[in-house]
Amino acid sequence: MRTHVKKGSLRIEWRNFPIFGRESEDAARAAWAAGRQGAFWKFHDRLYAAPRERDTGEFSRSELIAHAEAAGVADLDRFREDMESDQARQAVERDREEGYVLGVTSTPAFLVNGIPILGAQPTEVFDRAVRDALTRSGKEAK
Repeated sequence: MRTHVKKGSLRIEWRNFPIFGRESEDAARAAWAAGRQGAFWKFHDRLYAAPRERDTGEFSRSELIAHAEAAGVADLDRFREDMESDQARQAVERDREEGYVLGVTSTPAFLVNGIPILGAQPTEVFDRAVRDALTRSGKEAK
């Protein structure tokens, strides 16, 4: 983040790609709803702060609302409405479809100027990919 994002050579965009069942879908819609109030990254960081087992109730509706409150989502009634909305479902589906078009089949998956980096990787892998992309674009990595 310090090396590339804060210096303006990298922009991070998030896409939801829920593939682990209902709770994965619910968490994706909840993250979208938190984002509607400017709290996406705080909400995201809470959900990914610790390893979690799939479909164990940790991302139940009530738990997601508790995470939203702890992440500072200001209007929890609006959060609930947004999370359950057709607009949230459509947004998450668009993200998933975009992922499939790009060849994503699992998470985590990353693209650096269209070049995929699949799976959890050490920071050095991302740093090298960004620096290589900057070199290809004629910009020098700092």
